[in-house]
Amino acid sequence: MKIDRLLAMTVLLLNRGRISAKELAERFEVSTKTIYRDMDTLSQSGIPVLAHQGTTGGFEIMEQYTISRQYLTLSELSSMIAAVKGVGMAVDDTAYSTLQDKVMALLRKSDKDSNGQRGESLVFDLNPWGQGPEARQKVNLFKQAIEDKRIVQLSYINRNGTETERTAEPYALILKGNIWYVHAYCLLRGAFRVFRVSRIHQAEALSATFERREAAVLDKYAWDSDWLGTDEVEVTLVFRPQARYRVGDSFPADKVTIAEDGSLRVKNSFVLDEWFYGMLLSHSDHVKVEQPDFVAEQVIQRARNIIGRYVN
Repeated sequence: MKIDRLLAMTVLLLNRGRISAKELAERFEVSTKTIYRDMDTLSQSGIPVLAHQGTTGGFEIMEQYTISRQYLTLSELSSMIAAVKGVGMAVDDTAYSTLQDKVMALLRKSDKDSNGQRGESLVFDLNPWGQGPEARQKVNLFKQAIEDKRIVQLSYINRNGTETERTAEPYALILKGNIWYVHAYCLLRGAFRVFRVSRIHQAEALSATFERREAAVLDKYAWDSDWLGTDEVEVTLVFRPQARYRVGDSFPADKVTIAEDGSLRVKNSFVLDEWFYGMLLSHSDHVKVEQPDFVAEQVIQRARNIIGRYVN
């Protein structure tokens, strides 16, 4: 609908600044003539749209203009409140309680009554099951160190169980699923690294501060296979039907095929490290390595080693 397109354009221009007519046309799948008509409509409705000519030209909205609360629906405001509340529970910071109050203040009294009667339809609980207070303490430590630009000394346990002492300049906290990570410049490696908070054994913010380096902007946290530092190997696993719920939790759906007898075949690439073999052994006799043979032999040897620990 045209009204929805005009609202979306307004929000986009407020967030992005100057945008060309061609980019807007491609974004909303309309002609540039339609974009020019839409800009005229926005201007006539009182939104201060500015048009710039030339190679760097395009449309933008005057800097002083802000969007009114009336453009936000009750559902959108409720989603914002749920998200802020979820972050506030994961990060023990009163600032998020204040932010929640500010967003709540955008609700009309009738909206608040309606929202209270129907209950919350969207809940963000970012705390993993069984998480103790020490996890939140580490998150808060890094959050404060980031704000104060303080160097952090930490003990880190990598994927193979090796513990190393690091000093790092923390730049950002990342919540991926229900797992916290810290994006930091590691002074030991001389490069930016991403540390999983649950693998940080101890952490202490030092009195020393740092000047922020130029770092990549993390608007999302996408996996980079180069972080592994080693090659992946394609492995085929066959699971019994009883393991179906865990297979669905652990592997992408496009890597799983289900046979007529209910067994599941997973064909995926893995790094053959301690995590990988621990994952296989956690499935007990519900999984078998079909290919390659040397991986199956490694699982057999590890199973023998486990039995050996129980032999007097």
